[in-house]
Amino acid sequence: METRRLGRTGRDVGVVGLGAWQLGADWGAVDESDALAVLHAAVDGGVTFIDTADVYGDGRSERLVGQVLKSSDGLTVATKMGRRVEQVPENYTLDNFRLWNDRSRANLGVDTIDLVQLHCPPTPVYSDDAVFDALDTLVDEGRIASYGVSVETCAEALTAIARPNVASVQIILNAFRLKPLDEVLPAAREAGVGIIARVPLASGLLSGKYDEHTTFGPDDHRTYNRHGEAFDVGETFSGVDFGTGLEAVRRLMPWLPAGATMAQFALRWILDQPGVSVVIPGARNPAQVAGNLAAATLPPLTDDQQAAVRETYDTLIRPQLHDRW
Repeated sequence: METRRLGRTGRDVGVVGLGAWQLGADWGAVDESDALAVLHAAVDGGVTFIDTADVYGDGRSERLVGQVLKSSDGLTVATKMGRRVEQVPENYTLDNFRLWNDRSRANLGVDTIDLVQLHCPPTPVYSDDAVFDALDTLVDEGRIASYGVSVETCAEALTAIARPNVASVQIILNAFRLKPLDEVLPAAREAGVGIIARVPLASGLLSGKYDEHTTFGPDDHRTYNRHGEAFDVGETFSGVDFGTGLEAVRRLMPWLPAGATMAQFALRWILDQPGVSVVIPGARNPAQVAGNLAAATLPPLTDDQQAAVRETYDTLIRPQLHDRW
């Protein structure tokens, strides 16, 4: 698999990684054997970057990743911290960081975590010098090798990129979220900051497998967070109205490369954007892992295919989303 430098971490990672949210919670039940099968299929298929968080299943995802980490060499594992407490800036302190980090290191079974990211913290956190001094202290103490941020908005991303020791920014980037292309990706390239593209399939909308009759389980965020009831609505279907998303996918279907799926087309589009370090689709079974990895073998999309994504976004999605995040 093609590798790219993950910003200021200094590490090279395969361009298609694995997002492990679904192995913890919020996407319906995934039993332990299935979760481990996904992780092993990813590693066996060439994945070298796995992204998790301490809040995914209250540590379950981290512990599962830790099991695979014991038997796998060459993996870069990123986790996130901060969402297990009330979301107020006052909770983002060095003492809390140490407590959260101790728990994550125990879950993962490591002394030093490759990359720790603030997990979509309150916006004022990005402007607080003390927060980033505390993160520098975690590096100095050998608890983490590098740190980054996971953001909701482009404005937050730009504030973080200006910080001298931020190694990476994780941001929603997909064919329904083009705003990061305007300023965030150029700024990250100039600063040498890595871009981790999350929610790449818009919570499955860009898989092309859903229609107006599709339903999701009660323990799936695509049911209970459809309107932002539990957390930022942008994390569910990228904030796109479900019916609008279905129409957008139908408009893109004729542009798929021969033999490619809609999901592979959507992932290839992300990989073609200058500045992207790694994309982190989730998967619930080994077949989905294999399908995601195949996106890296597709040739770059043509100018006409790129234009089709832009036109679909400008016509259907931009009025709903562009100014929100």
